[in-house]
Amino acid sequence: MEQTKNVMWRIWVDTTNRIVSFHEAEGCQKMEFRNHDLFLNYIDGFTGRQYRYQ
Repeated sequence: MEQTKNVMWRIWVDTTNRIVSFHEAEGCQKMEFRNHDLFLNYIDGFTGRQYRYQ
């Protein structure tokens, strides 16, 4: 199995306006993930809290 240690998923989160961005966005907190399952769990959590995506 191929190693993916350097693969990183990034999102930027604006908790005030409830927005998740998949690109750098001003005023948002950057989150980085090296584990794809953890990344997907966070995305599911934001979806459950009715965050919008851009």
